[in-house]
Amino acid sequence: MPSTIWSGAISFGLVTIPVQVSSATEDRSVKFHQYHLADMGRIRTRKVCEIDGETLSQEEIGKGYELTKDQLVPVTDEELDQMPLPTARAIEIVAFVDRESIDPVRIADSYYLSAAGAVATKPYVLLRRALERNSKAAIAKFAWHNRERLGLLSIRDNALVLHSMKWPDEVRSPEGLAPKDTGLDEDEIAQAMKLIDSMTTDDISAFRDHYREALEEVIKAKSEGNAPPAPADEERKDTGGAIDLMAALNASVQKARESRGETGEHATVHEMKPRKKAAKTAPAKKTPAKKKTSSRNPRSA
Repeated sequence: MPSTIWSGAISFGLVTIPVQVSSATEDRSVKFHQYHLADMGRIRTRKVCEIDGETLSQEEIGKGYELTKDQLVPVTDEELDQMPLPTARAIEIVAFVDRESIDPVRIADSYYLSAAGAVATKPYVLLRRALERNSKAAIAKFAWHNRERLGLLSIRDNALVLHSMKWPDEVRSPEGLAPKDTGLDEDEIAQAMKLIDSMTTDDISAFRDHYREALEEVIKAKSEGNAPPAPADEERKDTGGAIDLMAALNASVQKARESRGETGEHATVHEMKPRKKAAKTAPAKKTPAKKKTSSRNPRSA
C-alpha cells in the first residue's frame, strides 16, 4: 500500500467522510545523475545564500514573496496552515457535472482516497454508489502544497479517486494551431474510419515503455563492460514531401489487421480510390461540307 501523503475529509453536503490520500501513480522512468567528465565526480546542486555565500540546509530555508527587487515578505508554514480556507483540511464537493463535459486537458495527477477508520466506511460507500448510479462527476475543491486546487472524483475498482484539475485560466487556447480545412475526399474519410476500427481494442494493458526497456539494456551492458546493443534497423519514413493519403491509409489498415493476427481473406483490404471526375467530352468536330460539283460537263465549256 502506498504511503499516505495527506489526511482530511470529503465534505459532501453535511456528510463528512474522513479519508487518507495516497498517490495513484508512480514514476518509473530511469533517473540520471550529472557527473564531471574528467574524473567521474558527482555534480550536486547546493543552496547557497547570495549575501554571505554559505551553503544552507533545508531547516535554514524559509519562504518569501518578492514584492519588489529589494523587498521580500516572509511567510511561514504555520501561517499557511492557519489560513481561513474551508478546503484547508477537506476535499469539498462543490458541484456535479456531466462526465462527458470534462475537458481531458484539464486533468492532471490522480490520488486514491481510502476510508480513514470504521466511521468513514458507510458514507464512503454511500458516495461511491451514488456516483456509480448516475452519469454525473463530482467537482471538488481542496488545498494542497500552498494553493487551492480543483478536483474531479471518480471510481476505480470500488475505490474513490481524486484527479487534480487545472483552473480554467490555466489552460491555454489552441487558437491558431489547427490547419485550415482542406478538401478531403469522402473515400479518404471512410478509409480513415476503417483504420480506426481495425486498431480498436478493449485492453491496453499490454503496452510497455520500450524506451525504458532499451535504456535499461544499455545500462546493464555498460555496467558489465560490454558494448551497448546495436540499434535496430528500421525503415525510415520520408515525411518531407506530399504523401499519397489513400495509399497510406490502405497500407495502414492492412498492417493493423495483420498485427491482430487477421490473415487470408480476413486481412484483405478493399482498396478505395478517390472518385475520378468524369472527363469532359469534347464537342464533335463538324465534317467540312463537300463542294458541290457542277453538273455541267467541263468539256462542253
